[in-house]
Amino acid sequence: MSKQVDNFLEYLEITKNKSPKTLENYRHYLKRFEDFLAEPFDPKKVTLQKVQNYRLYLNRLVNDREEKLSLKTQNYHIIALRAFLKYLIRNDIKTLAPEKIELAKVPERTVEVISREELTRIFQAVDKTSKSGLRDTVILETLYSTGLRVSELHNLNRDQVDLKRREFMVRGKGRKPRIVFLSKKAADAISTYLRHRDDNYKPLIINDGRNVKKEDVLDDESRRLSTVSIENIVRKYALKAGIIKKVTPHTLRHSYATELLINGADIRSVQEMLGHSSITTTQIYTHITDKKLREIHDKFHR
Repeated sequence: MSKQVDNFLEYLEITKNKSPKTLENYRHYLKRFEDFLAEPFDPKKVTLQKVQNYRLYLNRLVNDREEKLSLKTQNYHIIALRAFLKYLIRNDIKTLAPEKIELAKVPERTVEVISREELTRIFQAVDKTSKSGLRDTVILETLYSTGLRVSELHNLNRDQVDLKRREFMVRGKGRKPRIVFLSKKAADAISTYLRHRDDNYKPLIINDGRNVKKEDVLDDESRRLSTVSIENIVRKYALKAGIIKKVTPHTLRHSYATELLINGADIRSVQEMLGHSSITTTQIYTHITDKKLREIHDKFHR
C-alpha cells in the first residue's frame, strides 16, 4: 500500500471516526486499485481512461466460485476511490477530479418482507420453556420490535436497556446515535430472559458457552453471541415454521419498517427509527406500501 493510502485510512479513522469494518473495506478496495495499476501509485498519473480500464477489470473479475462482482460491489470500489481522490485534492495533491467518475447505474433495490401470519408461526416455533428458547425469543422479538441491524443487537449490553421506559440508545452505521423503542412483548421477553440468567456478563445476549475456551470463561466478549449465530437462529425458526424463502435478521428489519409505513407512520420518522442517513434509503419500502394503496383504491373507487 502506498503512503498516501495509509494516510487516507488514518484520516478516516481519526478525523472521520469510521468503523474498523469501513476501514477494512476501504483498504481492500484501494489495494485492489493499486494492484491493478501494477506500478507504484502516482496521483498525477490517475486518468479517466485508467479508471475506465479499472472498471472494466472489476466488471470481468470473478471469485473462486466463478462469480462476478455485483454492480453494487463494483460501485463500492469506485466510491472508495473517489473518496481517496477527494482527500488528495483537499491536501493539495494533484490528481483526477473525483466528480468526473460516475457510478454505475444499478437496478432499483427491492426488499423481502414476511407477513404477520408468517411472523406468528416463527414466534410459535420457539420452545419458551428452555433457557435457549427464552434467549431466542428475545432475539426475534427485539429484532422485529426495533428494526435493529444484526450488528447492533450483537453489540447491545444489558445495562444499556431501560426496561421501564422500554428504550435504549444504539450507535448504528457511521456511529450515529439513535433512540430505539421496545414493544411491551419484547421488553417482557428480555425481563424474563434476564431473570433466568445467573451470570454477570455484560452482553444482553450470550452464547451457551459450549465453544468457549476454559481460560476465557470470565471474559465478556467470549460470551457475546456472534452475528453469525444470531442469523442462524433466525433462519432456524423460519425453517421450523415451514417458511421456505430466506429469512434473515434484515428481513425482520424490513418487516418492521413496512409495518410502520402501512399503519400510517411518515417516512421521515421511519428514517429516524431505522437510522438511515438518507431518505432515499428509506424509500425502498414505498413499493411495498403501494400494495396498501391499491387496497384503498379498490375499496373506495367505484
